[in-house]
Amino acid sequence: MKYFLDSAKLEEIKYAIDNWKIVGVTSNPKHVKASGKPFFTVVKEFAKTFEHIELPISVEIDPHVESSEEMISEAKKIAEISKNFVIKIPCNEQGLIATKKLVEEGIKVNVTLVFTTSQALQVGRLGAAYCSPFIGWQESSGVDCYRLIADIVTIYQNYGFETEIIVAAIRNGKQIADAAVMGADIVTAGYDVYKNSFEHPFTDKGLNIFSDSWDDTEIGSL
Repeated sequence: MKYFLDSAKLEEIKYAIDNWKIVGVTSNPKHVKASGKPFFTVVKEFAKTFEHIELPISVEIDPHVESSEEMISEAKKIAEISKNFVIKIPCNEQGLIATKKLVEEGIKVNVTLVFTTSQALQVGRLGAAYCSPFIGWQESSGVDCYRLIADIVTIYQNYGFETEIIVAAIRNGKQIADAAVMGADIVTAGYDVYKNSFEHPFTDKGLNIFSDSWDDTEIGSL
């Protein structure tokens, strides 16, 4: 299971790489907005900061673009900036047409906003580098996404698709663990989601008990 960080903040990304074994980054317009910087400032910082390491960084094209031709044009502009960049394309018909042509030209694509197995099937057939099914929004509305991810994993195994599955829109540690149980290749989550997943109040409680016992015990010497 690979961990990607869903962020556009350089300090978060650097910390996660150094300390959490994060091996990839995903970003979107919402994350760029949260960084407080212009889009292409963030993109150029990504390229410069991580130019000497192999780090897939998903960068999303302008979401206003609707035709496959425009998507391809936008994708090529971004892809030329860094060898690490993977272009995020929306999972609709025009996006999938653009994905087909970009893959044929050797440009790595992360098809995003995937919500069904039929969408994921086409993403795998086209040979995109990554397929990103979103689960957080759906589970917030009462949808159990366990079966969705499990079915996508099964489909990809059935046909030997090389597309990697990035379970996205992760909201908590349980969803991270569920993705691992289902056999997904990657999860991408925010900084705080990962941080919270490493902690548990019972761990803290146990440490307090052990600390009190340590303090009440004669330690002696080695």
